Amino acid sequence: MDHDAEILEFLQGVRDQLLGPPAAPELTAAATALNGAPAVPLPTVAAFWHALGFPADPADRAVTAADLQAIDQLRDLVTEGLVDEQLALGMTRAVARTADRLSVWQTQLVAESLAPGDDAPDSHVDLDSAREVALRLAQAADRMEQLLTYAWRRHLFGAVTRMVSDADPTDAGAGPRRVVGFADLVNFTSVVRRASERELAVMVQRFERLASDIVTAHGGRVIKTVGDEVLFVSRDPLAGTAIALDLVDTMGEEEMLPAVRVGLAYGPVLSRIGDVFGTTVNRASRLTAVAGSGRVLADEQLSARLAELSGFSLRTQRRRHLRGIGAVTPREVTRSHGERRALTALPHTMTP
Repeated sequence: MDHDAEILEFLQGVRDQLLGPPAAPELTAAATALNGAPAVPLPTVAAFWHALGFPADPADRAVTAADLQAIDQLRDLVTEGLVDEQLALGMTRAVARTADRLSVWQTQLVAESLAPGDDAPDSHVDLDSAREVALRLAQAADRMEQLLTYAWRRHLFGAVTRMVSDADPTDAGAGPRRVVGFADLVNFTSVVRRASERELAVMVQRFERLASDIVTAHGGRVIKTVGDEVLFVSRDPLAGTAIALDLVDTMGEEEMLPAVRVGLAYGPVLSRIGDVFGTTVNRASRLTAVAGSGRVLADEQLSARLAELSGFSLRTQRRRHLRGIGAVTPREVTRSHGERRALTALPHTMTP
């Protein structure tokens, strides 16, 4: 058996373990009638397939029982009137984008766990290691699927809870009000030029892990991390500010990480596709860019809220003109008393 045929046979085995073997040849994507239900029209199947992030025409590929079941469930959502077809496709895209990033992330984590200590996590993976990664993930998929479903239901409850809590019949225009924070590793570009690929991976993973733990400890949410920057939100001005100060203090104690600077803003935000947008977000981002190393800058709206709370000191900075925002008089925020929330000790490992 030549090399390509051997690889194909191996991947078909992994596919069968994850998705099940191909369905009978007569069960094409154009005829997905299950349990006596009518077939789903091919254009609908193709739209669903593209919404999942797969470019190939499902009619030209081996269709598995899992494919048929997924399409059947999509049809049931529509025919039962729970959602219309466009909403079903939109929800499918949301699941697909998240699942794609999650699967790549988990694959990289397993590959890193198998890599020798002196190999960069993102360097070339040899064939034996790649096979081992595939087999381990296929074997663990059933248990991870249960965890994924549980986590999704928990986060779904959190999302609808926030939506219901934010609902205000007297406020029809503005979005929910949040503290928005950007934390940025200072001089990271120069660090990139000096560090090896592995060192950079360790630094980024350490930063993401610490930042996520700190944000979560205060009841905030990490919206996204982009290498040397993390975007977070909090419903509570006190908690959101405590996150920023803890980030500064914690990163300052990390020998492997540069210092951070944080910009904070308070106001309405627009939430779309898991991200947040709007003037409040832009204001926080612009304040981060002008904050000094190891400093936290808050906008005027958040400063007004903090002035009513104990535990913080506010020092007025010079008035600045922020691009796309206008004139702003930020305040540098420090603690006036008390200690930051203690976190469980995190070892310097490759596991984020």
